[in-house]
Amino acid sequence: MNKANVSYTRNHLSELLLRVKEGESILIVDRQLPIARLEPVVGAAASGLPWQDDLVRRGLLRSARCPLDTEKLSALPMPTPRSGGDILSSLLSDREEGR
Repeated sequence: MNKANVSYTRNHLSELLLRVKEGESILIVDRQLPIARLEPVVGAAASGLPWQDDLVRRGLLRSARCPLDTEKLSALPMPTPRSGGDILSSLLSDREEGR
């Protein structure tokens, strides 16, 4: 494990974070006393969203199979309302039916 003092960490944080992303652990020291450790995140917490991991485990959410292609999404035509349609009455009937 490599060491970095506080002033070096303050001045080179981006570089240290890149090294951590590559798997390195870095011990932050203040006057040779360890005060913190930068380590890569591994396992289920790697997504950074523990609430999402919990919903997936409970079967309430499915993880995406591939990243969202925003270009394809923006190329889709915008929906147009039907003539004579009433959005409010549709919403209220959906609520009454429990949808």
